[in-house]
Amino acid sequence: MSVFAVTLSLFLVFNALGNIPLFVGLLTKFDVKKQKKIITRELLIALAVLLLFNFFGDDILRLLGISQPIIGIAGGTLLFIIALGMIFPRPNEKKHETLARQEPYIVPLAMPIIAGPGAIATVMVYAEQLHNHWLTTGIILMAWVPTYLILLASSNIKYFLGQKGLIACQRLGGMLICLIAVQMFTSGVMVLLQEAFHVAK
Repeated sequence: MSVFAVTLSLFLVFNALGNIPLFVGLLTKFDVKKQKKIITRELLIALAVLLLFNFFGDDILRLLGISQPIIGIAGGTLLFIIALGMIFPRPNEKKHETLARQEPYIVPLAMPIIAGPGAIATVMVYAEQLHNHWLTTGIILMAWVPTYLILLASSNIKYFLGQKGLIACQRLGGMLICLIAVQMFTSGVMVLLQEAFHVAK
């Protein structure tokens, strides 16, 4: 598999274009300068996590006794809770405003939206296939840079939308997160059941 093909595959897993509504929905209460600061920080954290799993993924999971399906199940559950909060905000306005002003840190933008189970698993698989962690690092960077630029530009979208448009983006983002959460959860459960079946067999 060529370096270009692997880079493109990882870029598609990051799903930058598909995640624009998610970022806009979660960051609508912040001004553009603050949004860019948050996006930069979260993308750098996601990059650090991916590089960490590139070099030490197998050792970390083995040390903690955690399997890949468990990561998918936990990530899916967390995302589903976040999605429900976006689709069905709390009726108490003061509490809602307080939550809306809270700055997202690591969860959910860095993890699991960007550096989620899918991206981590993809990095670990390619690192194992290529047998060259530094080459995999270059591939991660080549996929990360356009992802970062696309999401950084998403902060400008709020100026082209009215209040109703922002609310619609938030609801749409919640729906997309919900779909991603269900996919993560069910995939993790299916793999876990397959492993249990093979062990029992």
